[in-house]
Amino acid sequence: MRRRSIIAAAASAVAMAGLLRPARAAEDPVDVLLVLATDVSRSVDEDEARLQRDGYYASLTHPRVMEVIRNGPLGAVGVAYVEWSGESYQSQPVPWTRISSLAEAEAWVGAMERHPPRAHGWTSISGAIDFSRGVLAQAPWTGTRRVLDISGDGMNNSGRDPMAARDAALNEGITINGLPILKDRPIPGAAALDEYYRENVIGGPGAFVIPAGDFRSFARALRRKLIMEIAGITPEPASRA
Repeated sequence: MRRRSIIAAAASAVAMAGLLRPARAAEDPVDVLLVLATDVSRSVDEDEARLQRDGYYASLTHPRVMEVIRNGPLGAVGVAYVEWSGESYQSQPVPWTRISSLAEAEAWVGAMERHPPRAHGWTSISGAIDFSRGVLAQAPWTGTRRVLDISGDGMNNSGRDPMAARDAALNEGITINGLPILKDRPIPGAAALDEYYRENVIGGPGAFVIPAGDFRSFARALRRKLIMEIAGITPEPASRA
């Protein structure tokens, strides 16, 4: 019995590795290369970090998101997950994953679960953009579009001006969308975070912001945002998700 369990576990590991293994770009183009860049600075506590992760788990495997993926011209997307905080901390805990089926989406979720988030220092949106540009440059497939999805709960307070990083990304043909998490904690004298993202973070063809009212509404906002990004359409202006 123990031997059969070991063999089954090994077979499962091999299957998972196959689902997450990058393919050659010439063989497997995708409709969009999408980097999901998530704030893990110290302003995000353990419960909030879990709500973010749960939002990604639920969204990437949601029937509506899978339907949009399958209905694309190529029926597949390339997804990379990045965690970021201050200027000196960015990480890609899960490799690029080609998602064209629910099994591949679930494998991506499983890989994320093996790398729980840890909180780190300050908030460098510019560092997140610069790091994600490198991640996109190393994508193992070609994509008809390249999109960077930045989510976070604060303004840039570490590293260079986020507008300079944004402009560098736009010059490379990258579109940046934003998912600010508002948390109902306005900073006296500062712009609302969603307006800050519109002015300083997003850019490129069809770029948009979909704010989440708080971490508990993150999953709903993310799902809506993913559908728009994968389908390549821009939402009408709306209130908080």
